[in-house]
Amino acid sequence: MTDGPRQRSSASGSAKDAAGEEGSGGGVALKKEIGLVSACGIIVGNIIGSGIFVSPKGVLENASSVGVALIVWIITGIITAIGALCYAELGVTIPKSGGDYSYVKDIFGGLAGFLRLWIAVLVIYPTNQAVIALTFSNYVLQPLFPTCFPPETGLRLLAAVCLLLLTWVNCSSVRWATRVQDMFTAGKLLALGLIIIMGIVQICKGEYYWLEPVNAFEPFQDYDVGLIALAFLQGSFAYGGWNFLNYVTEELVDPYVNLPRAIFISIPLVTFVYVFANIAYVTAMSPQELLASNAVAVTFGEKLLGVMAWIMPISVALSTFGGVNGSLFTSSRLFFAGAREGHLPSLLAMIHVTRCTPIPALLFTCLSTLLMLCTSDMYTLINYVGFINYLFYGVTVAGQIVLRIKKPEMHRPIKVSLIWPVIYLIFWAFLLIFSLYSEPVVCGIGLAIMLTGVPVYFLGVYWDKKPQCFNSFVNKMTYMGQRFCVVVYPAESGSSKNGDGEEGEEMKAVRSPLSTEDGDNHKSVDC
Repeated sequence: MTDGPRQRSSASGSAKDAAGEEGSGGGVALKKEIGLVSACGIIVGNIIGSGIFVSPKGVLENASSVGVALIVWIITGIITAIGALCYAELGVTIPKSGGDYSYVKDIFGGLAGFLRLWIAVLVIYPTNQAVIALTFSNYVLQPLFPTCFPPETGLRLLAAVCLLLLTWVNCSSVRWATRVQDMFTAGKLLALGLIIIMGIVQICKGEYYWLEPVNAFEPFQDYDVGLIALAFLQGSFAYGGWNFLNYVTEELVDPYVNLPRAIFISIPLVTFVYVFANIAYVTAMSPQELLASNAVAVTFGEKLLGVMAWIMPISVALSTFGGVNGSLFTSSRLFFAGAREGHLPSLLAMIHVTRCTPIPALLFTCLSTLLMLCTSDMYTLINYVGFINYLFYGVTVAGQIVLRIKKPEMHRPIKVSLIWPVIYLIFWAFLLIFSLYSEPVVCGIGLAIMLTGVPVYFLGVYWDKKPQCFNSFVNKMTYMGQRFCVVVYPAESGSSKNGDGEEGEEMKAVRSPLSTEDGDNHKSVDC
């Protein structure tokens, strides 16, 4: 993994040790190109994937009635907003890319942070990206196969083409990647806006039978506390991606202002869209019809749009395409942050000398996703690690309380009342305990997959006396990777305040290992 533990306070220090060089010179750095609009696009684009178009029935079938399902969507949106508020404080208190990985590592130590990174690298991001890409290819190819399912090979090949294209875009320019995200987020919001408008038209026509209280709360099966808890769990997964902006904090323009502002705009917007899209669906379909549909938005379009029904499958395809782009963008920054801290191979902590994009991390993300496309067990893996992913949300929010106790004097540009993390943790504990009770085997396997990272951590990260031949091999491979990708270690901007409220150094530059060996300084590159 690496050549030793990296217990350091700065990324540049990690990079220096990994390079094995001293001295200073010019350096490149990640560019702050993500403004408020793009920040909102990252959050909204990552939360709204194919789920709201394809299968919002997960909440309804467990809620047992339309009224309870709508309440679940609203409460889950509020809880998501509370969690995002807690992450906003952490994001400006620990202003580093990497999101909950960085926060867990800094608060609870290297092993806890590595386990979060390990499960993300091993399963969560590769499988999620593969599934989203396959959903995209399914909706693109379906019109060509109206009477049968598209061939599996064709689906996987088109999904691979989608991944390769978007990886190229992300490698080429941060601005290109954010523009793609903005465009496709706007597209999916317009499609959902069309659904909501059609729902309003239906209500104006008097088609609101299932929205009248006496009918909305009429159960189509007996109410059950366990099923309602499952409805909340399904709703929480539908809001997944709300924390992705924290992965790219260092690339945000004015993060102290734009991080919380983007959260305050995006989460209420998504909650509004989710609730009113579900209201629109039940104006055209009974609960039984909705539960029987494998693609609710498509069925909705067929009922109300007539010859224009093709808009819905195209909307799903565009939504998933943007979802793949957003996931590639944010997951590569997580891997970049992990490598910078010494928890992944140091090559992944490098950026291109002129484009200032983390090309090795993007290529690694793309390759791991392509490998997942070759397996048929990815859906099973998602079920196993979904519990672990949610587990770390709670651990991260608990870390906010721990940090308040351990370092009360720490500079916090945003400081929320502790009642909010407490509320979030109560809700989180309820879902977690119920998950363990209802699916102990699935949760146990997920925990086992996560714990495979423990020996990897001690062998790859903690053990600092590795054989010289191993270190030499790693250095050669890193050098070859640098030459191939034309990348260097980034300098760290110290313009943000540290934990004591003091200004850090303006810039710590790291000399590139690509520089000549005769002592000439490597020329700086203005990004």
